[in-house]
Amino acid sequence: MTSPKSLRNFRIVLWALVAVVAIGATALYLFRPPARPLGVTGQPFELASTQGGSFTQDSLKGTPSLIFFGYTFCPDVCPTTLAETTAWREALGLTPEQLRIIFVTVDPARDTLDAVKGYVEGFDPSIIGLVGDETQTEAVKAAFGVVGEKADGYADDDPYYLVNHTALTFLIDADGSFDGTVAYEEASDTAIAKVKRLVEG
Repeated sequence: MTSPKSLRNFRIVLWALVAVVAIGATALYLFRPPARPLGVTGQPFELASTQGGSFTQDSLKGTPSLIFFGYTFCPDVCPTTLAETTAWREALGLTPEQLRIIFVTVDPARDTLDAVKGYVEGFDPSIIGLVGDETQTEAVKAAFGVVGEKADGYADDDPYYLVNHTALTFLIDADGSFDGTVAYEEASDTAIAKVKRLVEG
């Protein structure tokens, strides 16, 4: 039969072990925190780049980036955002080597690589355009948690349909992980301050 003293000693040892494990886990987190996923969700993707070759989640590493999802037939949000992102970069005196601007199409049925290339280079030749097929586009949308779908009210064969899509600009830092967003038509000084923090790390 176990004595009350033995049971008390066992409990003391057990709680001491729990404390040691908790302290060890805390130290491990502080000195080696878990890696943040590339992009937003960490889901892999691969798209064709207007600057040649393919662009994957690993390509996010190396240079801070502003990433926006849209389509070339977009009448308002996309051209406004592309003009704003280039203006932010210029206002901060940054080069494309210091801050990338990346446009991802959510309209693979109409947006060919050549079409996207001509579109983004109309705003700035350094902007990277990314294009995929239907499956690849769904993968990159999932990687960033964005929406991009044909608007209601258009016939299947109507070539002039609009696309509802997420209108955020994603801030991705130099290690390829998510750092925040800029909302559509957010105040310019606020957006520039966010971009400056992104680049300065």
